[in-house]
Amino acid sequence: MGTISTLAALSLYAITLPLLAKPSNEAFVEKIETVFANKFAPNAPGCSVGVIQDNQLIFSKGYGLANLEHDIPLSADSIFRMASVSKQFTATAVLLLADEGLIDLQEDIRSYLPELADYGSKVTVNAMLGHFAGMGDYDMVGDSYEGKAKGQHNSLKSAAGGEFRLGNEDYLSIDEFYQVVKKLPLKRKPDTKMEYSNFAYFLLSMLVEEQSGMTLREYSEKNIFKPLGMQHTFFSDDANEIVKNRASGYAPLKEGGYETNMTNLFWVGDGGLHTSITELLLWDQQFYTPKLGKNPQEFLKKMLTPNSKHELGGKLYANGQFVKSMDKMTKYSHSGGWLGTSTYYARIPEEKLSVAVLCNDVSQSPGKYSNQILDSYFN
Repeated sequence: MGTISTLAALSLYAITLPLLAKPSNEAFVEKIETVFANKFAPNAPGCSVGVIQDNQLIFSKGYGLANLEHDIPLSADSIFRMASVSKQFTATAVLLLADEGLIDLQEDIRSYLPELADYGSKVTVNAMLGHFAGMGDYDMVGDSYEGKAKGQHNSLKSAAGGEFRLGNEDYLSIDEFYQVVKKLPLKRKPDTKMEYSNFAYFLLSMLVEEQSGMTLREYSEKNIFKPLGMQHTFFSDDANEIVKNRASGYAPLKEGGYETNMTNLFWVGDGGLHTSITELLLWDQQFYTPKLGKNPQEFLKKMLTPNSKHELGGKLYANGQFVKSMDKMTKYSHSGGWLGTSTYYARIPEEKLSVAVLCNDVSQSPGKYSNQILDSYFN
């Protein structure tokens, strides 16, 4: 699952970048430590933090516990469910399909998935990648921790006959969810505006499966993770699998303490990626020494090119990444949030600087921490 509210998806944190003298690595690390000082109790969930500069992990540390039942601490190797940060990996799989000549990004999605509802308009694969296809979001299916279903929504019911609840109360397999989503109409006419849609990215996972003959998990393992040496990164599409070094998810209770907060919904595309700080270093290196695609440099250029000129909160969108121009620099970023997980990953290519903050406490604000780190770097 990878849904996040539109506001969370934007990660609209201010970041000022006056180009003053930058700190040495030692001074920078001290500033990073200050950001997280006294933020987490040793017996509570928390965050794993990684800062990458010049293709090296110059800071990596876990704050808090990965598992409260067994007092296992978080570390750079803790495996987190990444929620919507997953979208850039889904987009990479789709772009690789296009690179292989298996799809055309400007083609109507229904020419590849003809069982989808007749939208009455052409909906291109590129429009889905860039969130301007006019597709809706989870509030068209049912209630979730983000709020109640609203407007025109599917009358999906739980096994007990009540309204279906997205999260950890009710269950749908990938195929069952597809049977629901493929019948939904568009929310608005395509190419009208950028409007964040988890449905679009879930359907892109179905596109990968239909055109490659492999699940998104299998295709990504073969064509993304193995070439990049990412041995512990995967799309989890099985609710019952054992995940080594998993950071369990938690939510704070009003009366104090925490409760387990884990989803039982395991479709992928919009979310579902599992990875760690250590593994993200290998992903980050792809943006400087690319290995993917027939022509890696051209493939990387495609990955970084915004899908449209539509903006959301002053940001463009490029294949699973929000793009913000700032004072002669560009910031590529995405946040993710769902039950028990809150994540953020940002890159500033001009400085070869990246920050990842992965939290297993849904109440944490990793985007805020990330931007405090970046602010400390730029004084």
